[in-house]
Amino acid sequence: MATLGVVSGRRRQGKSFLLEALAQETGGLYFVATEATEAESLRIFAEALTRYTREPLEIPFRDWNDAIPYLFRQFRDRPVPVVIDEFPFLSKVSPSLPSIIQRELGPGGSGRQSTARLLLCGSAMSVMGGLLAGRAPLRGRAGLELVVQPFSYRDAAEFWGLTDPRLALLVHMIVGGTPAYREEFVSGDAPADLADFDAWVVRTVLNRQTPLFREARYLLAEESDIRDPALYHSVLAAIATGNTTNGGIASYIGRRSDEISHPLNVLENCALIAKEPDLFRNGRSRYRIVEPLITFYEAIMRRRWTELERNRAEAVWEATRPTFLKQVAAPHFEAVCRDFAVDADVELFGELPAEVGSGVVNDPATRTQIEIDVVVMAVQHPNEPRRILSLGEAKWGEVMGHSHLQRLARARDLLAVKGFDTRDTVLACYSGAGFTEGLHADDRTGTVLIGLDQLYADGPPPGR
Repeated sequence: MATLGVVSGRRRQGKSFLLEALAQETGGLYFVATEATEAESLRIFAEALTRYTREPLEIPFRDWNDAIPYLFRQFRDRPVPVVIDEFPFLSKVSPSLPSIIQRELGPGGSGRQSTARLLLCGSAMSVMGGLLAGRAPLRGRAGLELVVQPFSYRDAAEFWGLTDPRLALLVHMIVGGTPAYREEFVSGDAPADLADFDAWVVRTVLNRQTPLFREARYLLAEESDIRDPALYHSVLAAIATGNTTNGGIASYIGRRSDEISHPLNVLENCALIAKEPDLFRNGRSRYRIVEPLITFYEAIMRRRWTELERNRAEAVWEATRPTFLKQVAAPHFEAVCRDFAVDADVELFGELPAEVGSGVVNDPATRTQIEIDVVVMAVQHPNEPRRILSLGEAKWGEVMGHSHLQRLARARDLLAVKGFDTRDTVLACYSGAGFTEGLHADDRTGTVLIGLDQLYADGPPPGR
């Protein structure tokens, strides 16, 4: 019996490379759709099948009702992967195609006698995510749903050949974990050392002659659901410059909050932004840009685009480097620290994290708010207060000392009053610039210092 798998992921993550290699190694069929009419797509698909089977079609396909059953009938002897890449191009001009596949996989369909392992692949995340959602025809039919993610910050460092943790993280703040950027977009050019980082930025991402220069624009333009690029760029610019709440974004772009709900939902469905809840305040959340290159473009490049096109990259980078440290580096470092906490071993916080995020704690005594960058929660048990495994503060360019630890301790006490279980909460300081000698010498238990070396180390940092 034929089976179905759905493979998705943002562009440049290597989906096509992996699936084409799979088809080659197993003797399968790999077909890449293009933007074309239904008639032309059917003709191209028929030609691909003919090349694969070496048997000419007796009658041309009239529509996909002919093509899909014919496809399944070609595979009867052994399980063989059949990859249809860029599937959204086909479903856009042939909306009934998912229903036809569903019918042929169901009782009485041609898939019942087939050994095909059909894999539908695409980068349009809103389309691919909708294939198996809600009342979609293919819901419940897929035996595989795989989202190809970018490399983690650790894997990205290895992929780029960077052994200096600080340099590795600086590069990750710009290009993230997208594998295509290293070879296809900068021709393997990686910064030689920290001293070369600024020059690397100028000669790669800010260089109008490299493909990376316009990539952030293309990432947005390639999403079919985005019909007003100016509005969506403004929303992304708002988030990139620190306006991460619904109200803050609306105020930044000059719209009412209800007017930006749709673009925010579209960007979230396209996996370009993520909505992250405040773990201490119900109903509160913040938005974060998922793709680092877009953050870099919106915060650094977009406002100085004319100068960059006039080949003034070095001057632009010198002028915007403080902006990079504040609007790009600092929030990215916080996100990496949360990623570190997600993968933490049981030894670090006493047990494996159930939920990791951020939150804001109100301090009535001082009428201020304490922002907690890394909140690690334990599993919620019925009729028991929620246990907080760790509260952490992350500072990229600031040496951390006792004042940071005291702020975390104050937040812990306030949360205990609110009903959280903080008896074993670990206070964690994450720093990209180091810690004071006094904080290093402090041997109190229940605290941990996590620097760049620890972020990139295989084992957990030592407890205190």
